[in-house]
Amino acid sequence: MTAASNPNALLTAARELAQAAAHADRAAGHDDLAEARELLLIADVSAERLPVVVLEDGTVLERPSVLELAERLGVTGTPTQDHYDLVVVGGGPAGLAAAVYGASEGLKTLMVEREAPGGQAGQSSRIENYLGFPAGLSGSDLARRATDQARRLGAELLTVQEAVGLRVEGSARLIELSGGEVLSASCVLVASGVSYRQLDTPGFAELTGAGVYYGAAMTEARACADQHIVVIGGANSAGQAAVYFSKYAASVTMLVRGPSLAASMSHYLIEQIAALENVHVRTGTTATAAEQHDGHLTSVHVTGPDGEQTLPADACFVFIGASPRTDWLEGVIARDERGFILAGRDAQAAGWSLERDPYVLETTVPGVFVAGDVRARSIKRVASAVGEGSMAVSLIHEYLVEA
Repeated sequence: MTAASNPNALLTAARELAQAAAHADRAAGHDDLAEARELLLIADVSAERLPVVVLEDGTVLERPSVLELAERLGVTGTPTQDHYDLVVVGGGPAGLAAAVYGASEGLKTLMVEREAPGGQAGQSSRIENYLGFPAGLSGSDLARRATDQARRLGAELLTVQEAVGLRVEGSARLIELSGGEVLSASCVLVASGVSYRQLDTPGFAELTGAGVYYGAAMTEARACADQHIVVIGGANSAGQAAVYFSKYAASVTMLVRGPSLAASMSHYLIEQIAALENVHVRTGTTATAAEQHDGHLTSVHVTGPDGEQTLPADACFVFIGASPRTDWLEGVIARDERGFILAGRDAQAAGWSLERDPYVLETTVPGVFVAGDVRARSIKRVASAVGEGSMAVSLIHEYLVEA
């Protein structure tokens, strides 16, 4: 009887192959991959059923939603109060700063974050120009410190909910959440940040998560040891990733559409990249396709001054800009043509309804403020986002006194 006609024999053969793959991963130094394969064997889960989460009690969750996973881990997604002085939408640097300063100054503060605190900055492998950290710090470290600080000062954090609507009822500002709850607040700060733009190039969509990634974290850099890495983008986030990857990867190739890095990257980063022997910058170059083998990225086709070429690539990280997360505010708050929120004088020109002038960070809806990358004309830097988040709390105090 052949294995093909015997399900038990087929299962045994599959397990033997998985065990062999785990041994090969461990021999190659990929202990994390080996442990993952062994855990799947123990849980009796095939690769076709991924992603899978195995809890401490042995429970196996196949393709769980974020809310389902949070509930199983004991993370609450339900607010504890009927009304808040301030609801902050977004947990990036601006939102975290507002949560810290709001709670520390006596405001009943709640922060809503759809994923994990840190926002786009939380994906940065190294932030080197943030005041007070001469050696730099990672985005995840900054997010962790700020989250701990906000909680210690009394801010309430909901990290598995998403704001999906805003409406005004008298003096209350009501935020509708993806879980069905409605938050009531005297003031709202929109710090929902931006999301990475996807690269519309053949092969990239199919390989997202299998060699093509948007954003980068330190754990991903360590997994790229001795590999050939391609970084697409020419702004600070791309530069920070390239510098960090260079410590582990055999080579890092930056694909920059513009003629130089100077237009969009800080000078200190340009100097660091120029000093790294295993980082190669290709200006005037774009990716035209991604190739794969067995479902994983193997190479990237590019076109540039030297014509069309194929670059070997074990992983490709894309940083080509971001779009504001403001669709949930359509028809309520004025935005510019790209979706960024108008504030201050821009809000006044776009349809301000009160006799007084709007505050600097106030939107076209009185009592609703904006801070960070999601604001039109923002600088798109971590330090400025933190500054706006803290300044917004001062303006909110003024608003509440007048209300």
